[in-house]
Amino acid sequence: MDKSQEKEATGWTFLTNHAHVLILLAQNPERVLREVATAVGITERAVQRIVSELEHEGYIQRSKEGRKNNYTLNLKRPFRHPIESHVSIGELVRLVQRPATAGATAQDIRPAASSSDHSEMAAQ
Repeated sequence: MDKSQEKEATGWTFLTNHAHVLILLAQNPERVLREVATAVGITERAVQRIVSELEHEGYIQRSKEGRKNNYTLNLKRPFRHPIESHVSIGELVRLVQRPATAGATAQDIRPAASSSDHSEMAAQ
């Protein structure tokens, strides 16, 4: 088995599909879920389920703008597992930013919303 086949055979990554979806929505809050699915390598239905779960748990808020959805991330929310619950998702987003947004802060990455909106979400 050559190296490319070994990589395909293992197929695991350090981040979950939930994290991948969250990161992609942070990069582009207006991204179509079909594009997210393609980028993550899962079905569009799986992305819809993940988005629904993230929304239910208060990690994202979905709003309609015309025919498009826009996603606002609550960057102050902590990770769910006790091992990493001291880390916010905003820290994850900053960690994995693409070079094009490397100079941006978490405030720059999320769509326009007042910081009080995020404070209210964090209190939930």
